[in-house]
Amino acid sequence: MDTPNPAATPKDGQPPSSKAIVYICGECRQDNEMRPRDPIRCRECGCRIMYKKRTKRVVVFDGR
Repeated sequence: MDTPNPAATPKDGQPPSSKAIVYICGECRQDNEMRPRDPIRCRECGCRIMYKKRTKRVVVFDGR
């Protein structure tokens, strides 16, 4: 008997999609969410220079 795996599908019933990553446009500074197969282009101005948004997680380096 086939029983669906509850961990494989989200609660809203839609299949899991690839994560969108937020990038900042180099020209107009707008936030753009991009998925892995999206074209690298700002949705507002069309610029192709994008910067990855800085993480909110604390990063500690051990300098010696």
